[in-house]
Amino acid sequence: MLVVKVYNTLTRKKEEFKPLVPGQISMYVCGPTVYNYIHIGNARSSIAFDTIRRYLEYKGYKVKYVSNFTDVDDKMINEAHAEETTVPKLAEKFINAFLEDTTALNIEPATLHPRATHEIKEIIAFVQTLIDKGYAYESHGDVYYRAKKFKHYGELSDQNIERLEEGASEHINDEEQNRKEDPIDFALWKAQKEPDEIAWDSPWGKGRPGWHIECSVMSTKYLGDTIDIHGGGQDLEFPHHENEIAQSEAKTGKKFVNYWLHNGFVTVGKDQEKMSKSLHNFVTVHDILKEVDPQVLRFFMASVQYRRQINYSAENLQQAATILDRFKNTLVNINYRLEDDTPSKDSDELAKAIAKTNEKFEVAMDDDFNVQNALTAIYDLLPIVNANANAEKADKKSLKLFKDKLSAWLLVFGIDTEKLCSQSADSNDEIDQLVKKRDEARKKKDWATSDQIRDQLKEMGITIQDTPQGTRWTRD
Repeated sequence: MLVVKVYNTLTRKKEEFKPLVPGQISMYVCGPTVYNYIHIGNARSSIAFDTIRRYLEYKGYKVKYVSNFTDVDDKMINEAHAEETTVPKLAEKFINAFLEDTTALNIEPATLHPRATHEIKEIIAFVQTLIDKGYAYESHGDVYYRAKKFKHYGELSDQNIERLEEGASEHINDEEQNRKEDPIDFALWKAQKEPDEIAWDSPWGKGRPGWHIECSVMSTKYLGDTIDIHGGGQDLEFPHHENEIAQSEAKTGKKFVNYWLHNGFVTVGKDQEKMSKSLHNFVTVHDILKEVDPQVLRFFMASVQYRRQINYSAENLQQAATILDRFKNTLVNINYRLEDDTPSKDSDELAKAIAKTNEKFEVAMDDDFNVQNALTAIYDLLPIVNANANAEKADKKSLKLFKDKLSAWLLVFGIDTEKLCSQSADSNDEIDQLVKKRDEARKKKDWATSDQIRDQLKEMGITIQDTPQGTRWTRD
């Protein structure tokens, strides 16, 4: 088995991936705060780590994949108030929307989707342990983590702790400063502000969890004190993931994560500005799927290496659609040839080309999931496959092999080849009837009618191919 190498954000270098348990992988990916529909930037993270997960499964690993829902925080409370609903009802609405959107994008369900509000007992116990160890303190009903006490604080995001302290002191108000021992200390538990605000009883009074603590609790509860892979967007490196490390390692005394993986941003416009809700330049998946084929959106997002940024544009979506169509047309070509009654040609030439492509695919993906090189290897094989499928005698055994291999390769990117090739039966019937009429016209040497039908089909986006095995058509 070829060695998988991943870029570890903590060490800032590629490392050979060695799971804690041979053949098994524990993987935690930070999920959404469920106060709105996910936008393309949120989807990028879900798709990137689903692609990574799928490749690891392709390699034979058993992956336990945990991704949380943040279903209580300031954004949840504010949005619930604006919509005149409760936080639990708001969460339920947008968790269902998330699952609907990610299902449309063929993202595998997580092994577990824990929710912060379902882990309150464990969160309180975790915080209490940090207090008992001297890493946290209560202040006016809040509980804060002593960031400076953790000697590795700032290493993941390569932050200077003195600069962090200076910056934090400029961004907190006097009231909050009076509650903290140090400006860079962060909240583990937040006291209830208003009588009707969602809250739970705790040793420090009624309140709710801070944002960072939930992921430490859920990852260690469901995956163990040390996990193989922790993923999320680059914007989570600091403070979220930095704080997770501090909390978790202070509590357990063990290394929290062996490999930190972070995906790049989605940008929009000529200036390639980062897409985010705060900048009001985002497009929700819920809306875009009304206009764009989910497989096209999925392929567009999955076909860029996870650490690179993606520029979202109609042009780039169209390019992804064009590539998918070429894969589809090749499969249609193969299916047509496998179903005809011409004898097969015995040759190992195509089989060797497929084996070479498989090697290139795995070498690329083993190199920190280099999807561009992997797709290039597949794409370069298409002319050879199509030439074989169009030959007077085809190597049908190798064509079947390629069909199976392509299905496995594209599934890593979340593309179901059976679904890719499925088309409207009514549309196919109409096209088949026109092709039949053209064949009849050609038999009668009625070239004017034949050309007219060819032009009509061309306007419908259909290309006609006259082959030794008969007339065939493909979508442009």
